[in-house]
Amino acid sequence: MSEFSGALQEVYDVVYRRNPGEPEFHQAVEEVFESLAPVVERHPEYVDILTRMCEPERQIIFRVPWTDDSGRVQINRGFRVEFNSALGPYKGGLRFHPSVNLSIVKFLGFEQIFKNSLTGLPIGGGKGGSDFDPKGKSDAEVMRFCQSFMTELYRHIGDKTDVPAGDIGVGGREIGYLFGQYKRIVNRYESGVLTGKGLTWGGSQVRPEATGYGTVFFASDMLGAKGDSFEGKKVLVSGSGNVATYAIEKIHELGGTVIGCSDSSGYVVDEKGIDLDILKEVKQVRRGRLSEYVELRGNGATLGTEGSLWHVPADAALPCATQNELDADDAAALVKNGCKVVAEGANMPTTPNAIKILQGAGVSFGPGKAANAGGVATSALEMQQNASRDSWSFDYTQNRLRDIMSALHDNCLTTADEYDAPGNYIVGANIAGFVQVADAMLALGVI
Repeated sequence: MSEFSGALQEVYDVVYRRNPGEPEFHQAVEEVFESLAPVVERHPEYVDILTRMCEPERQIIFRVPWTDDSGRVQINRGFRVEFNSALGPYKGGLRFHPSVNLSIVKFLGFEQIFKNSLTGLPIGGGKGGSDFDPKGKSDAEVMRFCQSFMTELYRHIGDKTDVPAGDIGVGGREIGYLFGQYKRIVNRYESGVLTGKGLTWGGSQVRPEATGYGTVFFASDMLGAKGDSFEGKKVLVSGSGNVATYAIEKIHELGGTVIGCSDSSGYVVDEKGIDLDILKEVKQVRRGRLSEYVELRGNGATLGTEGSLWHVPADAALPCATQNELDADDAAALVKNGCKVVAEGANMPTTPNAIKILQGAGVSFGPGKAANAGGVATSALEMQQNASRDSWSFDYTQNRLRDIMSALHDNCLTTADEYDAPGNYIVGANIAGFVQVADAMLALGVI
């Protein structure tokens, strides 16, 4: 457990005591607190705000019963943590994964407050999900689960209240089933209640690509701040789901070569560059494993099941899989192999010790609350289109995303400079995101 000065320590002690047995949430709070000492010194009025900001406005936990294909009743647990609505309706994804518990949902929701603030768009922070595992389930089982999940969740959400989206385990299929059940229950076509929808029923261009694209845009600006670019760079991208796939696509467009990606079974190294057509076939169509990629790709691609993807030599690394996937040993390997930039496409994928090693070696580090904000930013753009009954082109929406990520990057750098931490994106992101929410909470009174 970290130690802080004065008032920050008092606040953290309350948070730690009030939320026992929640290590992921503690880690997320510690990471933000480590940046806030100079802010609290200049603005002591923020101490009370910080105490309230660490306490969710609402925490919802519910039972999700559903019937599998053999006719047996299964039980999962559903969560929705509505953390902060000072800037707008709660906004954040739903994660379906066996690891989901209250600590993970709270850490994700806490991160979401600052991430959403950094976009400059009027959205608050929240997160949700379930310990349901879509892997190995039939479409009918996934549908029955989603319908049961929404049968409880519907009463807590709305386009002016709380707008969920996708996350790990929740893609277009799941959003479709969730929205269908919501529409069935309320008997209204409220397309703004969920984002990540299909293009023919209220979705936005670029939304599937947004988190991956946005992470690459942010990383490109990080390289640009050093007078460099992705051109000719070898890059590692962990994961092989939605975020990783579109990060790979955009890196290739910008002249880089992604030589490795991963899934829960291991990682693949392809020095010629990951073949996106094959990767999409394996992951998006077959819902298979990376071993199938190696079989289809043929010579040059190898599957690694021992060690870590991060030990493969590369110029840049984008962890896009899950929390705490990149540890101190991995960070040391990246430094040794000359990695210049690490940008988080996932939420908190880098351990605190790994971050210290990277920053200590002069590696530019982009935290997830800044680097992967493109997904929620484009969700907010989807909400704008739903509210105005409009639909924007791919190029227009991508340009909006590019502008948002560039402004976000510059805001982080400028704020870091203002608080005597030049080039420190963590300090810049935490302070810039916090101050905007804190000022709104002060203006709104005791909420």
